[in-house]
Amino acid sequence: MKITVVGLGKIGLPLAVQFASKGHHVIGADVNPAVVEQVNAGREPFPGEAQLAEKLAELVPAGNLEATTDTAAAVAQSEAVVVVVPLFVDADGIPDFGWMTSATQDIARGLKPGTLVSYETTLPVGTTRGRWKPMLEDGSGLTEGTDFHLVFSPERVLTGRVFADLRKYPKLIGGLSPEGAARATEFYEAVLDFDERPDLPRGNGVWDLGAAEAAELAKLAETTYRDVNIGLANQFGRFAAANGIDVYQVIEASNSQPYSHIHRPGIAVGGHCIPVYPRLYLWTDPEATVVRAAREANAAMPVYTVGLAQGAVGDLTGKKVAVLGAAYRGGVKETAFSGIFPTVDALREHGAQVAVHDPMYSDDELAGFGWDAYHLGDEADVVILQADHAQYKELGAGDFPGVQAVIDGRRVLDPARFEGVTFRMVGTAA
Repeated sequence: MKITVVGLGKIGLPLAVQFASKGHHVIGADVNPAVVEQVNAGREPFPGEAQLAEKLAELVPAGNLEATTDTAAAVAQSEAVVVVVPLFVDADGIPDFGWMTSATQDIARGLKPGTLVSYETTLPVGTTRGRWKPMLEDGSGLTEGTDFHLVFSPERVLTGRVFADLRKYPKLIGGLSPEGAARATEFYEAVLDFDERPDLPRGNGVWDLGAAEAAELAKLAETTYRDVNIGLANQFGRFAAANGIDVYQVIEASNSQPYSHIHRPGIAVGGHCIPVYPRLYLWTDPEATVVRAAREANAAMPVYTVGLAQGAVGDLTGKKVAVLGAAYRGGVKETAFSGIFPTVDALREHGAQVAVHDPMYSDDELAGFGWDAYHLGDEADVVILQADHAQYKELGAGDFPGVQAVIDGRRVLDPARFEGVTFRMVGTAA
């Protein structure tokens, strides 16, 4: 097949590489000329994705993968189009479809009869049918279900391990017609491989959920569940700490029974997915009070964690505070909705002198966010761990001369390494 992947970001580019690795000819379309140039040179435009550099270096010279800024021209050559363009959400939870609308208009200009179009970007329920279908029809003059087929098939992978996740999890699809669903099933079976999963009721592979709306809701449901679960764990953690209880022992005990799956509390919920998708769900279901309460509970955790530092050392005015981790999670060079932002803001509001450390970011990159860089071995009054980078596990009091208090927001540090230092962990008593 000839396939176009629209959007060569941290999900789209690995998808394009996966499709090309199965012997298909893939054109990656992106509005960023620098990304296109790097892909055509066989180089990864961003670090941290396992196996991506090696696969690019093999597939581009072999002619299986190329990139372009001309989306319409790429679509005009293709039998299948997969869309992985970002959808943004503002502070009020309102989705901004700007980039996706522009991409969809470009796709429509190149759309030809017989093409399958699959949206993988996470969407509010009803968007595929209610927004993209009429836009594609109006822009192409073609009729969905007759001239071309449109489906929704959510990406379900984590950056850093995309290729492994593509094999591990069922590929969900939802069409606007049975014919479209059949085309999508045939397509994804031709471009993906699946690990054996005897634990799944249907077995691993392509799962047709019967309608685009069901597939849209499935992605929102699985990610919103995580946010709600973490929100519950955070509320348990705050209560436990206030009452002299170790919430981690409570969670371990509760989860020893098969009907309990409580997640862990922490300083923040970050990334492109968990803080965002519950807002997309709330946009279509504003009466979802449980979802709203969980989102509010999680958003309040950075300020709560800074409060733990205040409780440990008193007034933070003038105190040197080192925050460990700019990334939203360990091992990933990405700050999307990272807890670093509200944590630094809260510390500054209390008059602290804040510096940020992250092994994946240079001093200049940290300065670009408006932060002073902290280096291990520099003096610090307070240390707050925000991201669970593996490099932090072996740190101890000697790495932070003068430290009076350590607040572990991710249960990463070993309290035994901080003898003589006030040590607090989110979810446990003082």
